[in-house]
Amino acid sequence: MLARWVRLAMLPLLAGLTACDSGPNRIVIRIADWGGAGDDSDFTRTLAAIRREFEVANPGVEIRTEHIPGSQAYVRKMLLNFIAGAEPEIMVLDASSAAVFINNGVLMDLKPLIDRDPEFKVGDYFENVVDIARRGDRIYAIPGDFTPMVMYFNKDLFDRFGVPYPKPGWTMDDFLATARALTREGKYGFKFTNWMPGWLPLAWNFGADVLDASGDRATGSFDGPKMVEAVDFFRSLIERDKVAPSLSAAAAQGYDPFLHGDAAMEVSGHWAMVGYSIPPVDSNGKPKISLDRIGVVELPTNLEKSVTVMYEAGFAIGRNCRHPEIAWKFIKHMTSYGVQKRYHATGIAVSARKDVARERAVDERERAFLRIVPSARKPWGAVVEGYDNVEAEGQKMLDGVLKSGMPPLAALQKAAAAIDEDFRRR
Repeated sequence: MLARWVRLAMLPLLAGLTACDSGPNRIVIRIADWGGAGDDSDFTRTLAAIRREFEVANPGVEIRTEHIPGSQAYVRKMLLNFIAGAEPEIMVLDASSAAVFINNGVLMDLKPLIDRDPEFKVGDYFENVVDIARRGDRIYAIPGDFTPMVMYFNKDLFDRFGVPYPKPGWTMDDFLATARALTREGKYGFKFTNWMPGWLPLAWNFGADVLDASGDRATGSFDGPKMVEAVDFFRSLIERDKVAPSLSAAAAQGYDPFLHGDAAMEVSGHWAMVGYSIPPVDSNGKPKISLDRIGVVELPTNLEKSVTVMYEAGFAIGRNCRHPEIAWKFIKHMTSYGVQKRYHATGIAVSARKDVARERAVDERERAFLRIVPSARKPWGAVVEGYDNVEAEGQKMLDGVLKSGMPPLAALQKAAAAIDEDFRRR
């Protein structure tokens, strides 16, 4: 695995190197996250103000944020920084790629800091969210925000066609019948996207998975009968039942059918509500969807209980950080009740703090998210190194089925073999 390469490369480089730029009268705390250079949105301004407040409260400390565009570019650059001994004091740890950093020992175990800090309570956070960066008694990141993947539905389209709203406990057959009833008058029942982080939790609800329990083999799981059933179901949504636009048609149209009010359901995370709040408008200036008319429900399932995935961002400290107490103080600031309350007023995600999340659950959508949280499991990338290649093979597999007409079993066998070969080479 990649872990072996990173360990060997790091040994001669990390000794004696520092992670932060500090002078006689100041300490610079570098924080790395993914994303562009920023914009002038309320979210960006709120985050900048929160960080400035920490500097004012801690004279001599400068918070310097380093944005790295693209999640995969972020992972690669951070690994190189750790190898070169140029890592930041704090990195935002994405659950989808947490394994490569946790497994290679480049992060500090925060448990000693937690144990000697009477102000900090791990119990203030959702346990299954904290568990993403927990290994035994060790904790490598404190979660800031997260989201389970859910099914969104447009109540206006449901009401227009007289279709009952979906309810917790609905099955895949219920979902298909609902999508069929909504596919009329130029509208689709569902928007399907070949984005594996979005469709894999649907496959989980068939009892399928991409890897075996050990996380190091795809053959026998990704090409197993339950995954074949799931992929065939995805194909049927587009080709047989025609309740979702084809991938090529959606690409040719160049717009989001759910956001434009042309598809009644889609799978996404909490972040989608930011887009729903500023939808496109028609020729008369009328919004094509209304956030107030968007509902949230668990994913449909063929299992006893619905299951989903959670995507989370937490704060981690580099193993060789020279100012761990200050870095820890900043993490406490960012995950504190007051800061989390302001940060999550933007609607970007669910607060990992139970008190803030529950206070924000003033409408049925937020209450639905909280109801779904216990059924959310960590993504494979939180425990398996190199999982980005698995997702690349998964997307190629489904493209082969949906665009090139490959039989699901043949496409899945090819993908499983490629994933296992990649694991063997690591």
